[in-house]
Parts: sequence; structure tokens; C-alpha cells
Amino acid sequence: MTHNKLSEVSYNAKITSWRFRVKIHRIYHFYSYVTSSGPFYKYFLADEEGTKMEITIYGNSDRFRGLEKQEGKWVEIFRVEVNRSYPDTMAVVFNTEAHFDDPAPRMVFYIRNNIQIKCVATGAHAYAFRDGLENMKGRGQVIVVLKMWRVRKFLSYFCLPDLWLETEGGLSDFRFNPRLPEVEEFRQSLLRSDPYVQRYEAVGLL
Repeated sequence: MTHNKLSEVSYNAKITSWRFRVKIHRIYHFYSYVTSSGPFYKYFLADEEGTKMEITIYGNSDRFRGLEKQEGKWVEIFRVEVNRSYPDTMAVVFNTEAHFDDPAPRMVFYIRNNIQIKCVATGAHAYAFRDGLENMKGRGQVIVVLKMWRVRKFLSYFCLPDLWLETEGGLSDFRFNPRLPEVEEFRQSLLRSDPYVQRYEAVGLL
């Protein structure tokens, strides 16, 4: 049986399914801040060539049932759909602005990853972000991981383009201080290199 290589993966609307033979190195579960649903699972995979990939499974798909019990084992994953990529963003949260009286409620906030980035959570994401951040009070600077937030751009003849990250319907999600080793590595790197974070500190894993 022929398997696809992880190195071959790319978005192609004409390809509706892929088949992989991979080893599951690590599995993490999490719950959505937006819908409070879950658990969902994040898998860190590698194929026989050593190519690595991270996949996230939302919902209770029969195709992946039982996969969360296979950590450290070789498995076959098939009928996998590859959608357009919206990279994850990891940064420290600061300077929030609530706009819940507007016709389109939104939560504007800024994140810092050695540079400052504006972010806009809309609709249900805005309320979930506000409530989740409220629960983080008293824990120092908070690290957030944004999943599948779209880059927006406003062009003007009179000034530089305005860029920001914004939620993209049901695709987008976020987590505050998730228990992931890469989050702790990120926190340590900021404590070493970012004067703002050095001054106000960033909390560790919860």
C-alpha cells in the first residue's frame, strides 16, 4: 500500500484525502475557550523519513477514534484533509480594549513576541477571550497561543499598511498558558531577550 510522505503535504483543492504511516511522538489534549467543548487532541507526528508534523483534531471523528491512546506507536492515518494553513502565533498579551457596545462586538488586544502585533477577536471569540483573560488575573503576564487567525490588511495612500490578526469564523481558537514544553521554552526566550517581558515577567505553565 502506498503512503504519502509528510514532506509532500501542501494545500491542493483537487486532493481530497491523504494516507500516512507515522509515529505519534506526543499527544496533548485541550478544551476550546470559545465553545468550552472538547477534549480535542494535538498530535506530534513523524514519518519514516523523519519529517515532522503537528495535527489538531477537532470533534469526535470516527476516523480518528482511539488515536489518542497510541502515543509512541506507529499508526496509519488516512482520509486526512489538508486545508489552507493559518500558522499558530504565540506571544504575551497586553493592552486590551473591549468594544462590546458596538454593533459588532469585538475585543482588541496586543501581543508581544519581540515585536508588537494587534489582534481582534470578534463575536463569540471576543466574549470568550474577555472571560478567559479575566480568569488569568493575578498571574503576571499571560502567554496566549492563537490558532488559525487570519492576517488582515488595510491599505492607504497616506500611510503605511495597517496589519493585524483577526478571528476567522469557527476555524479560530486560542489558549492561555497551555501546558506545552514549547510554551515554556518561548517564555524563557522572552525573559532572556525582551526588555518588556523582563520588566513585567511572564507566568509559567499552569
